[in-house]
Amino acid sequence: MLKELWMLFSTQSDFFLNLVIQHLEISLIAVILAIIIGLGLGIFIAEYPRNKWILIVVNLIYTIPSIALFGFMIPVTGVGDTSAIIALTIYGLLPMVRNTYTGIKTIDDKIIEAAKGMGSTDRQLLLKIKLPIAFPHIMAAIRNMTVMTIALCGIASFIGAGGLGVAIYRGITTNNITLIVAGSILISILAIAIDLILGYFEKLSDNGANIGKFINIFKNKKVIAAIVIICVIVGGYIAYQENPSNTVHIASKSYTEEYVMGQILKQTIEDKTNLNVDLTEGVAGGSGTIQSGLEKGDFDLYPEYTGVSWMSILKNTGIYQEDSDFHELNQTYNDDYNMSWYNKYGFENSYGIAVTPEVAEKYDLKTYSDLAAVSNQLTFGAESDFFAREDGLDALSKTYGMNFKDTMDLDVSLKYDAINQGQIDVVEIYETDGRLEDTELVELEDDKHFFPSYYAGTIITNQELADHPEIAKALDALTGKITTEDMVHMNYLVDVKGEEPSEVAHNFLVNKGIIGE
Repeated sequence: MLKELWMLFSTQSDFFLNLVIQHLEISLIAVILAIIIGLGLGIFIAEYPRNKWILIVVNLIYTIPSIALFGFMIPVTGVGDTSAIIALTIYGLLPMVRNTYTGIKTIDDKIIEAAKGMGSTDRQLLLKIKLPIAFPHIMAAIRNMTVMTIALCGIASFIGAGGLGVAIYRGITTNNITLIVAGSILISILAIAIDLILGYFEKLSDNGANIGKFINIFKNKKVIAAIVIICVIVGGYIAYQENPSNTVHIASKSYTEEYVMGQILKQTIEDKTNLNVDLTEGVAGGSGTIQSGLEKGDFDLYPEYTGVSWMSILKNTGIYQEDSDFHELNQTYNDDYNMSWYNKYGFENSYGIAVTPEVAEKYDLKTYSDLAAVSNQLTFGAESDFFAREDGLDALSKTYGMNFKDTMDLDVSLKYDAINQGQIDVVEIYETDGRLEDTELVELEDDKHFFPSYYAGTIITNQELADHPEIAKALDALTGKITTEDMVHMNYLVDVKGEEPSEVAHNFLVNKGIIGE
């Protein structure tokens, strides 16, 4: 494992450096906002006790599961860093508000009375008596809140934000343990380093005795100069990396095929145009989240599937048929969203249902109808999305009369492990799953033709096509060039062989003559 980690860090140092910078940027902005807002609220509640209900509200918000809070932000502020910063700021408020309030309210009343007796005004009481005495409580809150924020920032990739969570989530979805460990180690190192730095400042504030030393640190011209230099370097790096007027923003969902297709789009556009490409990989929440990002202008294009758009985005009922319904699908996107289904890559990735050879033989299973007859004896597993989709388990069960004994929600990368370990008997699969290339699973026949067509192609905003017509040339180069067999093999190389999606995509594009070496 250590050797693999060293190889990963050495060969992908730029990738991890970018993630570290993104992680720090998101975390520190959230921390600064939480300090400012939390400190203000804590003082306000302490000075005006009738507003103590604010503390109760902050406590209630803190009980919301972090993953849910991130999800709640999407309809309000869209996907990306902004939503992550807001969610992390909200989570950081409780320790700041509570410790500020507690630090002020636990000051000995005799001290306050003595200060008043000496003629101190309310403002002087707050700035020269209360806050200096409460400062150890406040510093403890800042220290704990900062470490917590750095750790929680790993979840930000769930809504398309950057940071080291990208590495962890990609590792989970591609079954790459080394990538998971690498992302986790770097988050831990950041958290420990920041904690040690803040621990030093916390010692300076013990009992309020060294508050002057603490403040004097920030009066030192060398310290101020160092802070300014760091800000200029980080700001310059970000400005260098991002050129909004000449950048196309691509999104991809959180499973192997989308990682590969995101890289194929990125590398093809970079090769065929002079545009910069910002690729946001592994956006959780699937089509709905990315569609929201397209509408808000966070993204410009992404790889999607026709049947998914028909049901999940347009909310149409009935089975999607490629030949008869595609024109209506594309026209609706143009009319309602000012977007286009620009092209199709050539492969289809429909759903399927599979069982182990042992289960197939035991129950003599060949079709979905055969499965329905014994479903009450079997456990069904699929990713969470399949249980909520219009073309998911409920509709499938209704069509075939299935009634499984139990069901299990699984990450897309864990389905094959679960069925091979006997935790489930039946699994939902994609036709292009990489692990189908080296598995003995038996895929059953959809004898009532329940699942619609799922041809892969590019959804792009019409505004992006108008602003950068050269993108059309890049997308044209991909039209009809990727077969289902090609996609299965590329997914296999990532999921089973452990190759990087970027490397797999590059080799495919070069071998097909779509891009140069």
